[in-house]
Amino acid sequence: MSRRFLFTFLALHFITTAYTQTSQDEVLFSVADEPVYVSEFLRVYNKNLDLVQDESQRDIDQYLKLFTSYKLKLKEARSLGLHEKLSYKRELENYKKQLAKGFMKDTKVTDALIEEAYERVSYDVKANHILIKIPQNANPRDTLVAYNKLLKLRERALNEGFDKVRKEVHDGKTVFGEALGYFSGFKMVYKFESAAFNTPVGTISQPFRTRFGYHIVNVLDKRKSRGERTVAHIMVMEKKDDTLTKPEVRIQEIYSKLQQGETFEDLAKQFSDDKSSASKGGQLAPFSSGQLRAEKFEETAFNLENKGDVSEPFRSAYGWHIVKLIDKKLIPPFKDMKGELEVKVKRDDRSKLIDEALYTSLKKQYNVNNNRQALDYFSSILNDNYFKRSWKLPEDFKAAEPLVKIGSKQLTYQDFGNYLLEKQKGRIYKKPLKAFTFGMYEDFLNDNLVQYKEANLENENEEYAHILDEYRDGLLLFDLMENTIWNASKTDSVDIVNYYEHNKSKYVVPEQIDAVVASSSRQKTLKKVAKLLEQGLELDKIKKLINSNNKIEVIFTSELMDATNKALPKSIPFKKGISKIYKHNGGFVVVQVKDVSPETQKTFEEAKGHVISDYQTYKEENWVNTLREKYKVVVNQEALKKVKSQI
Repeated sequence: MSRRFLFTFLALHFITTAYTQTSQDEVLFSVADEPVYVSEFLRVYNKNLDLVQDESQRDIDQYLKLFTSYKLKLKEARSLGLHEKLSYKRELENYKKQLAKGFMKDTKVTDALIEEAYERVSYDVKANHILIKIPQNANPRDTLVAYNKLLKLRERALNEGFDKVRKEVHDGKTVFGEALGYFSGFKMVYKFESAAFNTPVGTISQPFRTRFGYHIVNVLDKRKSRGERTVAHIMVMEKKDDTLTKPEVRIQEIYSKLQQGETFEDLAKQFSDDKSSASKGGQLAPFSSGQLRAEKFEETAFNLENKGDVSEPFRSAYGWHIVKLIDKKLIPPFKDMKGELEVKVKRDDRSKLIDEALYTSLKKQYNVNNNRQALDYFSSILNDNYFKRSWKLPEDFKAAEPLVKIGSKQLTYQDFGNYLLEKQKGRIYKKPLKAFTFGMYEDFLNDNLVQYKEANLENENEEYAHILDEYRDGLLLFDLMENTIWNASKTDSVDIVNYYEHNKSKYVVPEQIDAVVASSSRQKTLKKVAKLLEQGLELDKIKKLINSNNKIEVIFTSELMDATNKALPKSIPFKKGISKIYKHNGGFVVVQVKDVSPETQKTFEEAKGHVISDYQTYKEENWVNTLREKYKVVVNQEALKKVKSQI
């Protein structure tokens, strides 16, 4: 079991949160004299109530049983010292840093960027550009030369036409003139995207700089995005045990029945090999352009114009399809895309704007100002040796001089001096010493502001503290369960085999029939089919007789089936011969049972995966019972009565 799965499971059921308890908070139960409070139980129960699928877990007594089991496991994990393991501490620290990032961003700036991103993914822009490449650390003179050169190219483009100039100046080395086609939000670096979306259609932007160099962009068109589609489909795959009909022939037969007036939904229920959608009349979840791996399927879906339109049969990498348009939307609502857009914003160049807002906020929170005297001092002791990686702090360096105070943390000249020495080892770009010193100090200050905020976030932000505590417990429980239960297949092989021997009745291959199912929208047709089947006529000949004049009246399905097969009516008896005619999935079926295979016992190897899973559940139940004996659980019945009265 993966850690991600476990933590999801815990969040849905009984992860606890470490709210500060008050003296008035009543104890609900204790585990080895450690109290668990009513407020904690109610908070967790109410938090997860809507997420619980198993109705038994809504019952207070059953939920309490789960909750006490969880607390027993945590008690055991700590008694085994799992919280002292270096691997546990390391993973917790990594998570702590990742979690802190989400609590340290300026929400106003982030929200504004998300709203802007939504506006941009709602449109496609068609544009061309000219780029003059220059390094990020280019000196001011080279930068000015590139800028002025691009200004002249812009003047030419205004007079001669952008496309003409673009093609003439492109050399593929230092100057690039490219036709970019249509693109939407997040497809280009943020500065380029902003220039393209902010330039009116038919005009040329002023020169602007990205990390690649200086650009001008010519915006040719702007259109609404293609949005999303909701479709239903009927899919036919190749089946090893169905040699009767080729998939391309079968899909054409189904298409003919559609043209004869039978409903798409009924045909999907009867014949679609996509089991996940067949029962829903073939309907799929909504998808947007670029979301599907099947390009042919996506293009066909987006080319359907009106609700109810149906495509002709076509082939994808997954099989043969017929697609029906159920609904189309130009773009999902903002609230549906907000979470996805937030993730993208935080990974994009836009994140720099969020970072700058954070630094400004932290400076204000901790009342931090620049120490001009210190900056002047460091500018005076820095020299060109720094860019040669040979600079050292002077012998009379004022190491103990106070530099800046962040909250309760006092930083000194020595701290910044050490920072400069460390950064000297990495990549550095030469700049005027005063500007370089100021830039390095800003980086140093920002790093320390973030470090201090992270170190104190658990005390400053209650929600962060609660989530972190959940992860602490979840991580402990994962290690405990992995060592005690989930690795059982590696160490308990004899016990697993014994478990299988004592529970063989659970591991069987169900009764099956080798059958031919004839499906039609007309009961009268199947009466003819049943008579022909009784006469022993071959299926190909029956099809030719019934499906005459290019009209598909019957479709046959031939394979091994058990009682759960969607082609079979639920009440059909498993015995050789021709069945009666059943109404099924909006049509009618008659079944020829050629042979019946009785229920058979699975061998251990055949059932091994299922056996191991069941054994782990069995072992966990016994293990929790031993924990109840090891750690005494005492329930405050009066408090429990109050809990029941509140829910």
